[in-house]
Amino acid sequence: MDYGDNDVLSTDEHLENWVMAKCDSWRDHYESNYSEKFEEFYRLWRGIWASEDSMRKSERSRIISPATQQAVESSVAEIEEATFGRGKYFDITDDMADPENQDIVYLRKKLHEDFEKVGLRKSVGECLINSAVFGTGIGEIILEDVKEMAPATQPVMGGELQAVGVNITDRTVTKLRPVMPQNFLIDPVATSIEDALGVAVDEFVPRHQVQQLQEQGVYRDIYVGQAASDYDLEPDQDLTSFDEDKVRLTKYYGLVPRYLLKIGEQEAMLGEDEDIADIELEGDDGEDNEDEYFVEAIVVVANGSILLKAEENPYMMQDRPIVAFPWDVVPSKFWGRGVCEKGYNSQKALDTELRARIDALALTVHPMMGMDATRLPRGSRPEVRPGKILLTNGDPRTALFPFNFGQVNQITFAQAAELQKMVQTATGAIDSAGIAGSINGDSTAAGISMSLGAIIKRHKRTLINFQQSFLIPFVQKAAYRYMQFDPENYPVKDYKFNTTSTLGIIAREYEVTQLVQLLQTMPQESPVYNTLLQSIIDNMNLSNREELIAKMQQAEQASQPTPEQQQAQQAVQQAQMAFQQSQTDALSGQAQESQSRAQKIAIEAQLLPQELEIDKIKAITANLKA
Repeated sequence: MDYGDNDVLSTDEHLENWVMAKCDSWRDHYESNYSEKFEEFYRLWRGIWASEDSMRKSERSRIISPATQQAVESSVAEIEEATFGRGKYFDITDDMADPENQDIVYLRKKLHEDFEKVGLRKSVGECLINSAVFGTGIGEIILEDVKEMAPATQPVMGGELQAVGVNITDRTVTKLRPVMPQNFLIDPVATSIEDALGVAVDEFVPRHQVQQLQEQGVYRDIYVGQAASDYDLEPDQDLTSFDEDKVRLTKYYGLVPRYLLKIGEQEAMLGEDEDIADIELEGDDGEDNEDEYFVEAIVVVANGSILLKAEENPYMMQDRPIVAFPWDVVPSKFWGRGVCEKGYNSQKALDTELRARIDALALTVHPMMGMDATRLPRGSRPEVRPGKILLTNGDPRTALFPFNFGQVNQITFAQAAELQKMVQTATGAIDSAGIAGSINGDSTAAGISMSLGAIIKRHKRTLINFQQSFLIPFVQKAAYRYMQFDPENYPVKDYKFNTTSTLGIIAREYEVTQLVQLLQTMPQESPVYNTLLQSIIDNMNLSNREELIAKMQQAEQASQPTPEQQQAQQAVQQAQMAFQQSQTDALSGQAQESQSRAQKIAIEAQLLPQELEIDKIKAITANLKA
């Protein structure tokens, strides 16, 4: 495929040179646009003072308000609680099988156990902190061969004795390793890991780790030498760098030219004394002419020039072992907007206010004295301290005059409080005291609900972003790697992963309050009462929550009648209905008889006058005959 003279690379160019050229240009873009800003965010979060962070040249105080620190820790704690507070933070479904299928139940349990063994919660927590401080949380998915040891016994001497020892099992586990932003490189025009030409993790690692991988055959067996110092790659750039026994390792994941990868693969198989020129390279004729120009690969370079590993992407899903998410999305940008950036301006104003007050206190609290220099003894060094004797030529009352610069204005307290609220408003984080006038009792119940609703809404937005961009992609990639490298323990099927994270501690407490208020308006006989009570217990952070819910469900099931009891109840109900029907029929008959009698009496009453007339006629007739 022809890309023009500018795109076709010469055959004597090495793969490591192509990769490092890309990485160097990406690092230049990062340092020009983000490095200085991220370093200041890190200092604000750690509470580290630097001269370039001062707002006034006359500042002497170095105090840094903990407002941003509190906002970061509160926001991260809320997301962590929402993710890991319930114990199970993801679920598995299968479109072709029952959700309670034994394979799904086994895989879910096995993944939770393996993630707990490798300390996933700690790694995810560090990625969340990086995201809150720098705006983007990045993690690298690594595979590691481990030896799992378990105590065991084995019969010896025909079963008469038991030998005590351990069983050792070789396994491949998947780990998540947090990556600092200064150690991560990405194509500047990309907005996600998948859209980029490639990504790279550029950092210092201990020399022994590289040597161990060389002994295992993972890396090329070649002398890597000593890495040069580079403070821009250090996790804490305010500390003195340790320059011994470390190697600068650049791991590139992405697209590379196919023919360069072939050269790199053959070069990676060479020994230390061999040269790439001694290898006969394959020509471009053949099947490769029909392939794409780029191929997905993994390239590892040591100290910027030594190729340690070059291979085509070995993962069965051809995915890149990097996951990242922004705390808050910036349109058309990979790097997001974190808590420190949101509260940056308010934090700087608050620090300036506090430092100005402390600097003014130095002029109002510490004693100062004016002196007549003509009355001081020659060579004297006057100082103001307890027990000090000041010598003067003449009356000291006229030569010495104590003074100060007045008092610090009390309005600075109110200004600091307002700036503190501005930080909370910008970041959406509240402290233990709450937002004055909205959370801590100075407002009505409706106002408190609206304030908490706004806070929960912002946390929920970040939580969903974290789940969809970081947590679920990591679980999927980890499961695929277990299926590929540990098929004995992980069945290979197409599963769907989803999160079970719901609400943080603030949101749960708010929801419990609403449910309790609703429960008070409902009688205990209501069928919805037990459901609401179970929801309240489920949202509470109780150590025996599962036990309480299980007992409630058992009590509810025990209160429901058995099939025999239901049949007996139906028989009793039918007998009662039959008895009531018979009584109804008897009453209906009596009513009909009464109606007939009434009709008879009415007819007789109507016929009585006629009978009297007939009797009179008969009497008259009889008299006439007589």
